[in-house]
Amino acid sequence: MLGLMSLLSWSAHAQLAGKNVILVHGLQTSQLMREQVTDAQVEQEGADYWNEFWNQYADDRLDWSSKSRLGGDTAVRAYNKVIEWAQTGFCREGCIFVTHSTGDLVVRYLLDKQDVWTQAAGLPELNVLAVLDFAGAGGGSELADLAIDVADGGSLLEWTVSKAVSAYLGFDVTPSTLGVLEDLRPTVARQTATAPSSVPRLRFVGGGTEYFGLTGGFLPGTDDGVVALHSACGGNAIAKVDSCVNYRALDGKASSVRAPAGLWHNHYPVLMGKKTHHGGTVRQQTGVELAYVNANFNAAGVSLALDTQSRTSGWWLWKNTYHTVKNSAGRSMSQVLVSSIR
Repeated sequence: MLGLMSLLSWSAHAQLAGKNVILVHGLQTSQLMREQVTDAQVEQEGADYWNEFWNQYADDRLDWSSKSRLGGDTAVRAYNKVIEWAQTGFCREGCIFVTHSTGDLVVRYLLDKQDVWTQAAGLPELNVLAVLDFAGAGGGSELADLAIDVADGGSLLEWTVSKAVSAYLGFDVTPSTLGVLEDLRPTVARQTATAPSSVPRLRFVGGGTEYFGLTGGFLPGTDDGVVALHSACGGNAIAKVDSCVNYRALDGKASSVRAPAGLWHNHYPVLMGKKTHHGGTVRQQTGVELAYVNANFNAAGVSLALDTQSRTSGWWLWKNTYHTVKNSAGRSMSQVLVSSIR
């Protein structure tokens, strides 16, 4: 676990818009197949997860083991970090969480519990200004359902189902290798820490392909290879959707498109990339022209302003208008976000 000395040494070169940044990683499938994951491995692999881009902005992380259930060891780790941050005043001037994938659900659980934890310890609540959720799995992933079905082996499974799960996890799943996948079932995730939060959740989503396209057919609507848009956008119900809003496609095209009927409280889609895949949202995937939903956002001391453009292509009945972020194809989604924060 990173201690106070680590916090002090990082703070000299990290931060985002002058605010302390906390990273919370997603599912680490390689941990599931091991018999044991040590504390040292949890910390090291938590750091490695963000090496490609986000570590340069980190002031601390919440590292957790994918072998653990959300309400078990992961809750203990979250509690310990919350108490540490409250004791040191880490979030006194405001802090920002950055999550990827399952990290969305972990932070939702933390925000739901942190007032109880800090009050019981006689400490002030954390001053969390916002959460930046990339490819958020707060609504679960149908791939977790598939993995559990494969592990249970209760019926004859199609070859394609087993291959999709193996492509996603990187190994043949068994009942002893499920870990947090139990919490990622959409019906379970959507019943976890559902109380409205005052902390804004900004969403960054993709619709690209991973795992050679083996997984997409088992996710409703458009997905990023791991998480369907009903979850990544922050939709308040499971549904087949193809964008976060019903008036703009993932590539920025102005058109009528399937979108969530409603979003979780305080959830705000910001950037969308038609070909941005699950890992590409927080890593250095470039070559995707990004569409925007909220070009300007200002709440609780966090603001962003995207440099946008509109262009028209085609002619007469075939004319289409696209609303995108300028020069976004040459940068990753995370780079575009960081450059927009004020």
